[in-house]
Amino acid sequence: MKNDNLKELVIEYFRKVDNGDSSYLELFSDDVDFFFPKFGQKKGKKALIEFGNRIGSSLTSIWHDIDGFQITTAENKVIVEGQEGGVMSDGTSWPDNNISIGRFCSVFEFTGKFISRMYVYVDPDFPSRDLERISVLSEGNNT
Repeated sequence: MKNDNLKELVIEYFRKVDNGDSSYLELFSDDVDFFFPKFGQKKGKKALIEFGNRIGSSLTSIWHDIDGFQITTAENKVIVEGQEGGVMSDGTSWPDNNISIGRFCSVFEFTGKFISRMYVYVDPDFPSRDLERISVLSEGNNT
């Protein structure tokens, strides 16, 4: 497939996720290789469903700034740098645009027209509750 077609499939994935449309699974190969921090690396659509259920239990909503994506393509890969946000299940909105700015990078690899690999690189502490690491890494650190 052409790079523009692969980009469109990736954008379709993000639109479906933002709309809560579970048909995003149709974009993936049955044996997809998936990685997300703190979830780990797993294979298969069952892993995507498991991840969706887990992350979905902690979120009320999620959005991606699709128009602001920086997209790079190389052969059968699409790399997306972007910003995301949403609302946690307790009502906390994120990012806080202070410590957390909702930046992520996702790498998609295709076999034909299906996503066969998706690795997501993001800080899964969406609402900035990991105070120990924040105190070590943020401005105003006294150490």
